[in-house]
Amino acid sequence: MFRVRIVIVCFLMIFSAVCWAQQDDQSVASCNLDDGKQVAIRYNPVTSKNEKLPNGKPWLPGGVPMTLFTDAELSFGGSTIPAGAYTVYPIPGKEWNLAINKNVTPHSAYDEKQDVVRSAIETDQVTEASPDLEVAFAHVGAKCTLRIYFGKAAVFAVFTAK
Repeated sequence: MFRVRIVIVCFLMIFSAVCWAQQDDQSVASCNLDDGKQVAIRYNPVTSKNEKLPNGKPWLPGGVPMTLFTDAELSFGGSTIPAGAYTVYPIPGKEWNLAINKNVTPHSAYDEKQDVVRSAIETDQVTEASPDLEVAFAHVGAKCTLRIYFGKAAVFAVFTAK
């Protein structure tokens, strides 16, 4: 079990380094869990002046999906997400959804059949619009809550370590 964990961590580190080297203009938000494991998301910082939300369709900020890296097994939307790398697709609408997809091949089209989980997420409106995409995690115990702010939209997705 220990060897498997080392292999997964090494894979994530190498994969992350290669991806981040290819995407210098991207930002990262991370969450450190109590057991020392980490959840991170990489995304393109965009402005609401240049980017519009696609109602009912997967959103790729700056034309590139967000990427989730985790060395912890997570629970989200009633499903289990194994340790690894995934693409993340917020789907704006009256009710927002978040799709976690196992296809991390650069420049590939979104394929709903490769979703590990797709679930409704909590939404709210903020009084003052955020001119830039803001992505962060809030950490409490075994939970990392992904927070995405864009324009007047605020969305929240809770990931729980297993």
